[in-house]
Amino acid sequence: MGLQSTFEVKEDVLIVRLSGELDHHEAEKLRDEWKNMLYHHPVKHVVLNLEQVSFMDSSGLGVVLGRYKEVLQLGGQMVVCSIPHSIKRLFEMSGMFKIIRLEENEMFALETLGVAS
Repeated sequence: MGLQSTFEVKEDVLIVRLSGELDHHEAEKLRDEWKNMLYHHPVKHVVLNLEQVSFMDSSGLGVVLGRYKEVLQLGGQMVVCSIPHSIKRLFEMSGMFKIIRLEENEMFALETLGVAS
């Protein structure tokens, strides 16, 4: 199935919307696209919308964690939203929610970062 990714910049927030399967085959391409967006736009925070993700493995978590560290260096926050149950369990088991905030949907995530949707 592969992975589709779209990126949108709203004020100082990069919104990353993923759909499909985020596995080791797709991780490197996503990492490069995401890094490119962080470095070429004046963004500080990231909202990661996982609503359409059907599968994620540890390499997907690695991409998310790597970008989290970059956002932290920018003085920003990363918020995950609209996460499917199976992906949520992966995040819980890996301890990701200890460092990355979870919100119900994109609108709430943007509001917590001070951006009107």
